[in-house]
Amino acid sequence: MLIGVGERSPMAVAPAPVLSLSAAAGGGSLLFRQLFDGDTGTFTYLLADVPSRKGVIIDSVFEQHGRDLSLIRELGIELLASIDTHAHADHVTGSWLMHEATGCAIGLAAAARAENVTRPLAHGDRLDFGSRALEVRATPGHTDGCISFVLDDQSIAFTGDALLVRGCGRCDFQQGNANTLWNSITEQLLTLPESCLLYPGHDYTGRAVTSVAEEKAFNARLGGEASERDFVGHMENMKLPHPHKIAEALPGNMRSGKPRQAATVPAWAPLARSYAGLPELPPAWVVAHQSEITVLDVRSAEEFNGPDGRVAGSLLIPLPELEAQSAQIPADRPVVVVCHSGSRSALATQQLLKAGRAQVANLRGGLSRWAAEGYPLDGVTPA
Repeated sequence: MLIGVGERSPMAVAPAPVLSLSAAAGGGSLLFRQLFDGDTGTFTYLLADVPSRKGVIIDSVFEQHGRDLSLIRELGIELLASIDTHAHADHVTGSWLMHEATGCAIGLAAAARAENVTRPLAHGDRLDFGSRALEVRATPGHTDGCISFVLDDQSIAFTGDALLVRGCGRCDFQQGNANTLWNSITEQLLTLPESCLLYPGHDYTGRAVTSVAEEKAFNARLGGEASERDFVGHMENMKLPHPHKIAEALPGNMRSGKPRQAATVPAWAPLARSYAGLPELPPAWVVAHQSEITVLDVRSAEEFNGPDGRVAGSLLIPLPELEAQSAQIPADRPVVVVCHSGSRSALATQQLLKAGRAQVANLRGGLSRWAAEGYPLDGVTPA
């Protein structure tokens, strides 16, 4: 069955392309990024078809939503689906947040029976993104709703918690079953080409990728000469503690990550964080709210009074003098920091945040973007 993930809700707005994406894996048309959440040891994967910029994200983490969304927007990716390998017990998925932000589909195994899923997935389904696609393979055993995703050319597979680097998912809760997991791994994953790279859902020791050949040879639980009896005996005697976030994660994932209460929005501005973690605002918002904020220019005095111009009413404190002169910045108004390109102002924004100012943001793209979008600047010398 073909699963189309190209339909988009009315709230979705495809981000404008901002740069040329480079091919990274799986042939000449795939952008691939591996992201990591240190608190839970979770890997998140972003894939995009380079020519069309259509993409999917796998196993997102609720607390890392801002990071992931910033990367998607910075790379100009049109996100078609946020998909999960299973209903996780150690973290809450970011799928619902990503759906709200981009209009993308929410994909999870139909067997998980979770709420808010818009693309219930089953074995044999195909998720297309541009000219690329992922094949869905049912790999239950860790949970009864585990699925793995195999890239169209079988060069890469995303195995969730079914198969880890030199290990596998536990089988002692969420309908886990060691015999079922053995069959899933040996029939659905280790039958892929030996050169196929396997990307796990988790790792806690810095191991980011393995291969079919490696796991066949070296996986202590099921590789080498291990039999199903050996595997089951190992899994049934592990006696692991339950994940410390299980009480929060399981109910949250049965809602596809939808919070019980709406997330609070910063009171003073619709801040967006860059992939580098910096709070930013676009020129349009600054223009509309200029009477309510302080625009802080951190260029040199020569630049401030030079031919590139300046924002009307902005306060000049050159970056080298910011620490010594920060008392000049009004304390009762939010601050938006500007420079030519957004680079020096990014550093100034970080300094102000570290100094305890809560309401501060960088002007995204600096005065160059301000001018390119047609907003007026005082003192501009005509070309």
